[in-house]
Amino acid sequence: MTTKLLRVGDWCVDPSSGQISKDGETARLEVRTLRLLLCLAGRAGGVVSIDDLLNQAWAGVIVSPDSVYQAVASLRRQLGDDSKQPTYIETVPRLGYRMVATVGPWVDPPAAPTSDSRLGPRVIAAAGAAMCLMLAVGFVLVGRVANGNRPPSPAVAAPQPERSIAVLPFHDLTEEMNQEPFADGMTVELIDKLSKVPGLRVHAPMSASSLKGKTFTITDMAKMLKVAYVVDGSVRKSGTRLRVAARLIRGDDEYVVWSDTYDRPLDDILTVQDNIAGEVTKALRASIEARPDHSGGH
Repeated sequence: MTTKLLRVGDWCVDPSSGQISKDGETARLEVRTLRLLLCLAGRAGGVVSIDDLLNQAWAGVIVSPDSVYQAVASLRRQLGDDSKQPTYIETVPRLGYRMVATVGPWVDPPAAPTSDSRLGPRVIAAAGAAMCLMLAVGFVLVGRVANGNRPPSPAVAAPQPERSIAVLPFHDLTEEMNQEPFADGMTVELIDKLSKVPGLRVHAPMSASSLKGKTFTITDMAKMLKVAYVVDGSVRKSGTRLRVAARLIRGDDEYVVWSDTYDRPLDDILTVQDNIAGEVTKALRASIEARPDHSGGH
């Protein structure tokens, strides 16, 4: 794996640390998500098959193609990409994925000159001393004002209650990308089922448009929504059957507590949504209740 900084579109990718950054914004990728990004970037412009991605990112681990679909959806979210109008990762139906963003070595922009080369050393030194004096006076004045009008210290944020959860909009990963209404319906059904679990606080539904073009990690969203757990998932279609994947993620460390995949015939959409939402809710409830509540509540 390369350790040199890469440019992928507008992002700077640091393979050694797993961090990506853009315009002062920084996020850390999970190890396999990073491998996925590097595999696609290493073959930018070409189609990379699901099998190739599994071999590169999940070498030595037996997993289903759903792991790739989930990782691609997560990577798109962190890059601020749109699966319908991609600027980074394009879905190539029945073949795989293609990196469509520009990829190359990262080159830092040239630093702005710090001084006019025509000025002599004495002039530069005098200007520097004057600037230091001005800054010192400014700090003294600001300090006096702050001491006289100091607001109370902000309270330390309380830990999020263990029994709190948010459901992110499910991703439509079908080849035609025409199952968004079904994916939205799955999200709504799951929120409705979870809201009926006693003692579980469920965040209000989030619209996909509120996340579009923004880069949030699971941890970022958990803090923003003030929840301990996050659920995300995807919907795919093959002929007359639907496959719905869902997973429960702990917000503080992005640990995947539980995940499962459900295959159902597409003969009654409402029944499919209701059945899957019910099964997911049972599994999520068991996973959450298995972990002790450290929030101080009883």
